[in-house]
Amino acid sequence: MITTRDIAERLGVSVSTVGRALADDPRISEETKFRVRQAASEMGYVGNRAARMMRGASSNVVALVIPDIRNSFYSTIAHELSKNMEAEGFQLMLSETDDDRMVELRHLRELSANRVAGVIIVPTARPHNDTVKLLRTLPHLQLLRRHPSLGSQWFGVDDHEALRQATAHLVALGHTRIAYLGGPEELPTGAERLRGFRSALREGGLPDDAGHTELGPPSSVEHGRDAVRRLLQGPDAPTALVLGSIQLTLGVLEELSEQGVKVPGELSVVGFGDEPGFSWWGPGLTTIGLPIQEMATGCALWLMRRLKTKPSNDGPYTSVSPGSLILRGSTAPCGGRAPSRSD
Repeated sequence: MITTRDIAERLGVSVSTVGRALADDPRISEETKFRVRQAASEMGYVGNRAARMMRGASSNVVALVIPDIRNSFYSTIAHELSKNMEAEGFQLMLSETDDDRMVELRHLRELSANRVAGVIIVPTARPHNDTVKLLRTLPHLQLLRRHPSLGSQWFGVDDHEALRQATAHLVALGHTRIAYLGGPEELPTGAERLRGFRSALREGGLPDDAGHTELGPPSSVEHGRDAVRRLLQGPDAPTALVLGSIQLTLGVLEELSEQGVKVPGELSVVGFGDEPGFSWWGPGLTTIGLPIQEMATGCALWLMRRLKTKPSNDGPYTSVSPGSLILRGSTAPCGGRAPSRSD
């Protein structure tokens, strides 16, 4: 293994000079830094990051703490963040919580012990008090979900407006029995999406009982299947359905296909997210598009700036991206046909 002593002997300088040059110490000239780095590269030197961390330095690792990597929103975010971080000399590490606050705490304890440079977190519904304390010691920001106890740096989507627009679209088509299937109200995203659904019903002049709600695990495909099966078997089955998560949308589409439900003839559907297959599912799925790349780039740029400037006091920062309603063939006037793609 090549050491700093080997590099020093080759260049005829002291070991301390090599160490300072590799650490970009301002006391070392740029010419010497260049010579040291060039020699290190040629000789195959690999720095002992663990030793530097023992002396109090942080790593070059940024952690992404998410509920479920199977959700394409999070996997796409992870991919985009990784590319942005790599360009700045940082490495992305993934931690999956399954929306369990004790798992979340264990991950954060391990990340803190390994001196991660920063954390991007999609928090659980009720973070543990120790989680709150740990994150106060680490540069971090919240993604998608926002919990007041975890600080005021947040990148998210206008969930209320996205669901309001989706539901208003169905109301405008004449539907008066509209169901909503989404995540639990204890999640900030779940509460905002449900509020948007209800806002659209009120604005459309519909009574409270016009909208049926089914709330459950947002990451469960099976829950989506079970919930839509129950809805369709009820005496007052809805004529339209709006969804509040990608995984629930996948479950609903699987069940509707298996049962042979005619969309939009028997049921108009607005999904959540825009998976590659959504555009060609059935008549094409009308859905809520999410600004994934925009959010990932914004998160990466903000955190990189924070890590490089190291301000003594982090001020509040909020970035709210709009969703977009993508109209396709899965919605139609109540009792009518879907507009064709050429209409």
